[in-house]
Amino acid sequence: MIIAVVVTYNRLTLLQRNISCLRANRPVDRILVINNGSTDGTAQWLDTQADARLTVIHQDNVGGSGGFCRGIDEACRMGADWVWCMDDDVFPRPDCLEQLLPHAANPRIGLLAPRRLMEGEVYTNDFTGYDLVHPFRSLYTGKLRKLSQPVSAPTPIAGTAFEGPLIRVEAIRRIGLPNKALFIFCDDTDYCLRLHQAGYHMLYVPAALMDKQKFFSHDTWAARNRKKKWKRFYQVRNTTYLNHHYGRNWAVRHLRGFLCVMGYMATALVTMPFARAYTPADLPRLWRAYRDGLAERLGKY
Repeated sequence: MIIAVVVTYNRLTLLQRNISCLRANRPVDRILVINNGSTDGTAQWLDTQADARLTVIHQDNVGGSGGFCRGIDEACRMGADWVWCMDDDVFPRPDCLEQLLPHAANPRIGLLAPRRLMEGEVYTNDFTGYDLVHPFRSLYTGKLRKLSQPVSAPTPIAGTAFEGPLIRVEAIRRIGLPNKALFIFCDDTDYCLRLHQAGYHMLYVPAALMDKQKFFSHDTWAARNRKKKWKRFYQVRNTTYLNHHYGRNWAVRHLRGFLCVMGYMATALVTMPFARAYTPADLPRLWRAYRDGLAERLGKY
C-alpha cells in the first residue's frame, strides 16, 4: 500500500491543488494530510472533504520535521509499504508515481526521488554524496544542479528534499522516524544521511515529474530578511548539528558550523547600518544557535 503524506501550514490554495494532483495519481491508496495548526481555513476545508482515501490530522505547528515525523509514523501504522512524502507546494503530474514504481522492485532501494520543475525548468537540490572530512568544503557533494546538462537517466543520489521522495517502510522501520526536534531545515538531509549510512540506495528518477510552486516577493532584500531571519537561527543551529553529529573529525564537527554562523554574523554587521535587516540583538541569537548546534540542543525556539 502506498500512502501519500502531505504536511501543510497556511497555504490552502496550494494544498487544494496538491490534493487534486494526488487524487489523479495511481496507485495512491491513501492521502494523509498533517495540518500544522493552519489558521487560513485549511482545517475547515479539509473537514468537508468527502473522500474515503483522505485522512486528516490536525495538530499544533510543530514545524516541517514534526509534521513529517507524525505523518510517516501514522502511515506506517496504517499499513503502508511505501510512504510518499511532500510539502503542500509540489504538484505530482498524473504519471509521477507510475514512473517511480518500476524501480521499487530492488530491495536495496530505500528512497526514490522525482524530478522537480519550476516554471518548466529543472529545479533540484539532490546530490550524490557527503563530505564529512574536509571542514572548508560543503557537506553536500555532487550536486545535480551544478551539472552542465540535466541528467536524463535514473541516477544514484545520496540526498534529496522532502518534496516528493517515495520511502520504503522497511527502511523507515530500520532507521526510525525523521528527527522532529529539528523543527525546520535539515530534517530531510539528516534522514537521507541515516538511510545512506544504513546501506540503502537512493535513486533520482527524471521521468517522474513534479511541479514546484515559485514564490514571488516584491519586498526589498532587507524586508525579506527581516521576515525570514527567524529561520536563520534554525538554519545555523541545524547545520551545525549535522556537522557535529556526523563529522568524522574535530575540524568538521566544530569549524563548519563556526564558518556558517560567522557568515551570517558578518552579513548582519555589514548591512545593519543601512539595511536594518538585522539588529544588534540578533548577533547573540545567532551565536546561541551555533552553540545549541554544537551541544545538540534541538527543539522549537
